[in-house]
Amino acid sequence: MEKEIKEIQQRNKKVEADKAWETSNFRKTTISVITYFLVVLFLYTIKAPKPWLNALIPTAGFILSTLTLPFIKKWWIKNQQF
Repeated sequence: MEKEIKEIQQRNKKVEADKAWETSNFRKTTISVITYFLVVLFLYTIKAPKPWLNALIPTAGFILSTLTLPFIKKWWIKNQQF
C-alpha cells in the first residue's frame, strides 16, 4: 500500500511539473525566440524583403495563441453543456 501511495505521489509530481512547464512564460518565450529566428532564416533564404521585420508576424501569432483570453473562456464555459 505504501509503495502504491509513493508511486501516485511521484506521478502527481511529474504531472504538476509537466503542467508548470506547459504554462510557463519561459517556455512561451523560448518558443517565440526560436520561431522568430527560424522564420528570419527562412525569409532570408528565399530573399524576402525585410526578413527581420516580417518574422515578427508569425511570432506575434504564436504569442497571441498562448493567451488565455479570459472573457472568451468565460463565455465559452457558460455556453457549454457539461
